[in-house]
Amino acid sequence: MKKSDLVQLDDRLRAQRQSFDKLPVVDVAPLLDGSDARSVAREIRWALTNAGFMYIKNHCVPGELVDETFAQAQAFFDLPIYEKMKLHISYSGVALRGYIEFFGENTNPSKTKDLKECFDIGPERPMVEGPFFGPNPWPATLPNFRQTVFAYHEAMKKLSTRILSGIALSLDLPSHFFEPRMKNPITIQRLLHYPPQTGVVDEKIMGIGAHTDYGNLTILAQDSIGGLQVMNRDGVWVEGKPIPGTFVINIGDLVQKLTNDLYLANLHRVVNTSGRERYSLPFFVDADYDAVFTPLESCVSETNPARYQPITCGAHKLGRFVKSFPHLEKRNVSDPAAGPMATTHSE
Repeated sequence: MKKSDLVQLDDRLRAQRQSFDKLPVVDVAPLLDGSDARSVAREIRWALTNAGFMYIKNHCVPGELVDETFAQAQAFFDLPIYEKMKLHISYSGVALRGYIEFFGENTNPSKTKDLKECFDIGPERPMVEGPFFGPNPWPATLPNFRQTVFAYHEAMKKLSTRILSGIALSLDLPSHFFEPRMKNPITIQRLLHYPPQTGVVDEKIMGIGAHTDYGNLTILAQDSIGGLQVMNRDGVWVEGKPIPGTFVINIGDLVQKLTNDLYLANLHRVVNTSGRERYSLPFFVDADYDAVFTPLESCVSETNPARYQPITCGAHKLGRFVKSFPHLEKRNVSDPAAGPMATTHSE
């Protein structure tokens, strides 16, 4: 091996290898079967207060479905680039469905170019209805792709509602607290591919730059490669090692706003220096486009006044996407607060 082939990691990208004592593995079986939801809620509260991240086990999603979705993701990203570009996200307008090429989305554009490629789907619609709602494009050359990936989306959607009920209980709210805000929620099932990096690796180019997620909740399935890094409250990057049979759960900006910073939408990033291809399956669940998020009264006090003004889910999420996707900037989607139909385009 030549010296130039060796990974030389910039000091700012070195994650401390810790045992995740502050990022617990939460057994969610008592929440899902109703046998002891309150005890799970207490563990969720500790995790989201201190880290914003946790692993969950005994989540009831069949391992076979997870494995088959990873296989379909790899098959898709192995397609020739011209086949993938036929499904490019720009063709979906503000529905934001389809393929995203390397450097096509940058989550921390002022500092980092993202060395990743993605494929996004969401709820099926016959036509573009507005931001995040429209038809899903599907690769014609992969006969089992559509059925598998959409089945995974639906399994994640079901699991997310159960986890959000646990988050509600952790805040001493009714378990159904989120339901009125999620009659027609924005959901995105993303497939991700990160090639390995060699040579000098710094913040200019990495798998995905430091960012917080935008909405309510993320459910992440990792392969065995690793590369996820999470910042703890001491400002230290901690490695998020894959644990077989678990999902990684983290909250997004809307829950941090809802809890007036009690719960942490934490910075995280991906650096793949493993020498192997990395794949992951993040599922993002938000809320209805027009659902309003404002700090809970129980999270506001004289010593901790409200830190956020009311904002709708759609306005916040689309505003974040416009900053990350060059094709949205070119289309001048500049007024996300105007509502979904006001910014609708079709192609």
